[in-house]
Order: sequence, then C-alpha cells, then structure tokens
Amino acid sequence: MRLAISRIDPWSVMKLSFLLSVAFGVLIVVAVAVVWYTLNGLHVFVNINDLVTQITGAESKTDILQYVEFKRVISAATLVAVVDVFLLTALATIGAFLYNIVAALVGGLHVTMTDE
Repeated sequence: MRLAISRIDPWSVMKLSFLLSVAFGVLIVVAVAVVWYTLNGLHVFVNINDLVTQITGAESKTDILQYVEFKRVISAATLVAVVDVFLLTALATIGAFLYNIVAALVGGLHVTMTDE
C-alpha cells in the first residue's frame, strides 16, 4: 500500500512537542542535580577553589564555591529547561507549517506500507 503524508496538523505537533520538551526539561534538571551531587561528593568544587586560591594568592577574595552552590546551579538548569520548552515547541510547530507548505508544492512524503 503506497501512501503519502501530505499534511501534518500543526496543533498536534505543538501538543506532542510540548509534552516531549517538558519531559526533556525535567531530564535536564535531574541530570544536572545528579552531576552536581556527584561532583560535590568527590570534592571537585573544593579542589578547584583551593587551586584558584593557590594560583591567585591567599589574599584574593575569589570564592568559586559561591558560584556553584546547589540552588544557583539548579536555578540555571531550570531556566535552561524552560527556555528549551518554549524553543522546541515553537520550532517543531514552525517545522510542521513549513512541511505543509513544501508538501503542497511537491506532494508530500511517500511511504510504502505492507500488511503482513
């Protein structure tokens, strides 16, 4: 059976891409939390702070630990996830509109399906 995908409903694409991008955003935040806890457990942040203190001198007021505290890192990851949700949803919906325009010109995507 030969079929052609001649139109994709942009509303359906928007709903599906929104749900998938929200799931991806949650994945980003959880992954950042796991990586932060792992690095903190291995004392990587303290070692980097000690190295910077040794390089710049003891009288320096540089404290790397204030920039990588958990609340700040999770807030940044959440901000990235929210921006990701809006961008992926918008780009997928625009992609559906563009596909519909191109499919109207060239006839769509032809697929051959078999029933076994």
